[in-house]
Amino acid sequence: MTETNLAEIYKAYISCLNRQDWPNLGNFVQEDVHYNGKLIGLTGYRGLLVKDFVEIPDLYFNIDLLVSDQSHIAARLLFNVTPKGNFFGLPINGRKVSFSENVFYQFRDGKIALVWSVIDKAAIEAQI
Repeated sequence: MTETNLAEIYKAYISCLNRQDWPNLGNFVQEDVHYNGKLIGLTGYRGLLVKDFVEIPDLYFNIDLLVSDQSHIAARLLFNVTPKGNFFGLPINGRKVSFSENVFYQFRDGKIALVWSVIDKAAIEAQI
């Protein structure tokens, strides 16, 4: 797979998330996907995403930086959202917050197999 093709697949994956198109998530994510070192499978991964959209009704993934090679994607995603209640253990309670996520993906056969995610919690803390 070329770097360009992988970047286009990733952009289509982000579009799938933003549409909350859960039936098509399996077109982008392996059945045995790992998230931050833990095997959670496609069902568990979908569950995490659905929960995120429930807790953050205005969730929208914005690609700020995207780097790819033949099997990996590195991305910096930006968020400007209004979470309900507590968010990462912080009392946000409907206030607007902005933060970034640095996320790395390993692809296998054109689908995401491994995800490593780091959220900038300090940026959220500084806003409350």
